[in-house]
Amino acid sequence: MRTTITIDADTEALLRHEVERTGLSFKVVLNQAIKRALGRRASGVQLQPLFSAPFPPELAQQSFNRLAAEWDDEATVREMGS
Repeated sequence: MRTTITIDADTEALLRHEVERTGLSFKVVLNQAIKRALGRRASGVQLQPLFSAPFPPELAQQSFNRLAAEWDDEATVREMGS
């Protein structure tokens, strides 16, 4: 099927880089990229967790950057108190 699409400039740059890297045509690289991206979703691939322990529910809605900063602050206060 032949169609006209508009590709963002950064996406085009990624595709052209892959064309240069692989030596394949733009059309082939574009089709492969679409198939890989959509195939992952369609295949129902389930990601396996790295750790078997359940995630603590009390942390589920936390901002992890803020939480890390709080823990770092607590550690600093403990070190200064020693």
